[in-house]
Amino acid sequence: MKKRVIDIIYILLGSFIFALAVNLFIIPNDLGEGGVTGITIILYYLFEWSPGLVSLILNGILIIAGYKFLSKITTIYTIIAVVFHSLFLQLTMSWSISSEEIMINAIFGGIFAGVGIGLIIRVGGTTAGTTILARITNKYLGWSISYGLLFFDLIVAFSSYFIIGMESLMFTIVMLYIGTKAMEYIIEGVNPKKAITVISEKPDIIAQQVNSLMDRGVTVFSGHGYYSKTSKDILYIVISKQEVVKLKKIVKSTDKNAFLTIHDVRDVFGEGFLDISKT
Repeated sequence: MKKRVIDIIYILLGSFIFALAVNLFIIPNDLGEGGVTGITIILYYLFEWSPGLVSLILNGILIIAGYKFLSKITTIYTIIAVVFHSLFLQLTMSWSISSEEIMINAIFGGIFAGVGIGLIIRVGGTTAGTTILARITNKYLGWSISYGLLFFDLIVAFSSYFIIGMESLMFTIVMLYIGTKAMEYIIEGVNPKKAITVISEKPDIIAQQVNSLMDRGVTVFSGHGYYSKTSKDILYIVISKQEVVKLKKIVKSTDKNAFLTIHDVRDVFGEGFLDISKT
C-alpha cells in the first residue's frame, strides 16, 4: 500500500512537471512536441483548442485501444497520469516565465518533459499516446522505451513543420533529444557504474590487487578461447566511474596484453553499493 501511494505521488509530480514543460517552454515559443501532446499543440496553434481537453480525449481513446498491451496496474497508473496531466495543463495555462531565448527554452522544455515522463514511466505508468506504442516496441522488438518514444515523437514533430516552420522544428528536435536523455536518466537510474571484464594470463594477481588496493569484489567466470580451446579465468568487476583509471593501471602494470572491456551499468545493488531492500 505504501509503495502504491509513493508511486501515485511520483505520477502526479511527473504529470505536473510535464504540463509545465508545455505551458512554460513549448507553446510560448511556438515549438512542437511529439506524440499526443504534439498533436494537441498543433491543434492549439491552428484552432486554439484547449490542450488539456484535447489531450484527455485523444489519450482516452488510445487507452481504450491499447489497454490490452498494459498490465492492470499500468493501466490504472496511466489513467491517473492522463487525467492529472490534462488537469495540470488546464490549471497552468496562464503561467509564464520571462525568457525570450529560444534555445534556453528548448533545453529546459526538453528537461522538464523528459523528467516528467520519466517519473511516470519509472514507477510503471505511461502517458498513453506514443508511450503505449513505445512499450509495444519494447516488448516485441527490444527497443528501449526512451528511444521508442523518440522515434514516434519525431514522426509527429516533423508533421508540425507546416505549422511552426523549419527553425522551430529544428529547435523541437533538439528539445526532443534532450528530453530523451533526461527521461533515460530518470528511468534507468541515477546510480551509474562501470562493469569491467578482464581476460588475462595473470587473473589471480589482478583480482588480488583489486581486492586489496580498491576494496572491490571480483567475480570469476570460467571460459576458453574458441580457437585455442585454452581454459581461462574471466574477471568481472563493478566499480564507480572514478575508479576506472585506477583499475586500468592495475591491469596495465600486471599484464600489458590483457583484454579489457568496459560497460555502462545503472542501479547497482548489493554489498558495497545500494541496499536493494531499501528500494
